[in-house]
Amino acid sequence: MSLSQAQKKAMRGIGHHLDPVVTVAENGLNENVIAELERALKDHELIKIKLALAERDTRQQLIDAIAQGTSADVVQTIGKMALLYRHNPKANPKLSNIARAKQHHGRH
Repeated sequence: MSLSQAQKKAMRGIGHHLDPVVTVAENGLNENVIAELERALKDHELIKIKLALAERDTRQQLIDAIAQGTSADVVQTIGKMALLYRHNPKANPKLSNIARAKQHHGRH
C-alpha cells in the first residue's frame, strides 16, 4: 500500500507525540523484536521505533528490513527514530493511534 503525502503528513502529526514502543539495538532483528513489532502494529497501527545504531546506513537497512518483514509503510525517519504504519481494519479503537487521533480531533 502506498500512502499519499497528505496521509503521511497527518500521520507525522500523530506520530510526533508518540513514544517509541520498540527499540532495536546492535543485535538487530530477532524473533522477540519481530514479535513485539507485529503486536505493536496490530494494536496501534501507527508506531514509533528507536534504532539504537550509530551507523546511518545500517539504520536504513534495518528500517527497510523491518518494513518488509512486517508489511508496514515507513511514514518518516528522523535520526534514530522511525514511524511505521500498517492498517488493521479490526484494530481496537482504544488502542489504535489512528482511531484515537480521529476521536480526539472530532471533539473540537
